[in-house]
Amino acid sequence: MLLEINPLVLPDVGLAFWSLIAFLVLLFVLGKFAWKPIMKAISEREQGIEDALAKADKVKAEMVALQSENETMINKAREERAKMLKEAKETAEKMVSEAKDKAKSEYDRIVAEAQQAITQQKNAALTDVKNQVGSLVVEVAEKVLRRELADKTGQEKYIKDLAEGVKLN
Repeated sequence: MLLEINPLVLPDVGLAFWSLIAFLVLLFVLGKFAWKPIMKAISEREQGIEDALAKADKVKAEMVALQSENETMINKAREERAKMLKEAKETAEKMVSEAKDKAKSEYDRIVAEAQQAITQQKNAALTDVKNQVGSLVVEVAEKVLRRELADKTGQEKYIKDLAEGVKLN
């Protein structure tokens, strides 16, 4: 049984000839009509893939350039923000310093005016006191002189004493 060969598996010259003819006809038909469109479609597909890869590389390079430009712009914006903050801080400090200086000069001016007013009032008070003291002295001297002038003998004696005290050259 095992040694028996199946007639379907035995090679036949006629079958081989017709199979070869069918293969050659198929090869001719495929070569004439199918290979060129298939090869064209394959080369177009290959070209499309290469173009897509080139485009992807180009987009990737653009993305890297944009990212670098983005980082540059972000850094520039940060620097500008820091500069603006620094300028604002300096301006605020300058304004505070100017306000302090202005307040100090205003304080000094008010103190000077107050001291001047105090000095003027003090001088006026001293002048008033001097005037009052002077008028009191005049009143007292007047009263003393009236009392002294009332006694005529006492006056004459006083004048003699003064005359004796003065030496003539």
